[in-house]
Amino acid sequence: MSQIAHLASAIFKKVDKNGRCLVAVAGPPGAGKSTISSALIDLLPEGSAVVVPMDGFHYDDAVLDQKGLRSRKGAPETFDFAGFEHLLKRIRAGEPEIAIPVFDRNMELSRAAAAIIDTDKRFIIVEGNYLLLSEKPWVRLRELFDFTVFLDVPRDELERRLIQRWRDHGRSEEDGRAWVDSNDLPNVDRVLQNRSAADLTI
Repeated sequence: MSQIAHLASAIFKKVDKNGRCLVAVAGPPGAGKSTISSALIDLLPEGSAVVVPMDGFHYDDAVLDQKGLRSRKGAPETFDFAGFEHLLKRIRAGEPEIAIPVFDRNMELSRAAAAIIDTDKRFIIVEGNYLLLSEKPWVRLRELFDFTVFLDVPRDELERRLIQRWRDHGRSEEDGRAWVDSNDLPNVDRVLQNRSAADLTI
């Protein structure tokens, strides 16, 4: 059985007949969280799962400018933690038709109410860098999940992927390299050095 199939099986066993299962797919930037989450949707019962990206809670660039955090975009303090935590609690409570924001990487901004979690969704796959961060206030998220997964990828491979990501988004080699060194890799190290234990590490 492949790792992704093993993961889908483990998640399926966590949900009760009438309830929901909140799954955290965590890992540093470039670990493949979005890819794994999308693959899980295909392996779980059709129509029963949805992905909730933490990236929808990025502060807008205008807010980051006001806070003096534009150069650290993507770090924990550049997200609306309270809004994200509130969303997870609403999902946990089983509220119907919950609207979620989705981050548009091409536009570099979040689109409000860009997707809906319907009542028939039993598997909620939440993906993000800081879902298992052991720092306050992020550590509070751990208890909201039924099952947690951490994607453990060698740092040099993360670096390679991140440089390629910015190249694919049109940044010059020099600009992409500078952003990875000054921003992405410090976030990678923060995740790797300050994380709670996951139920499953891949």
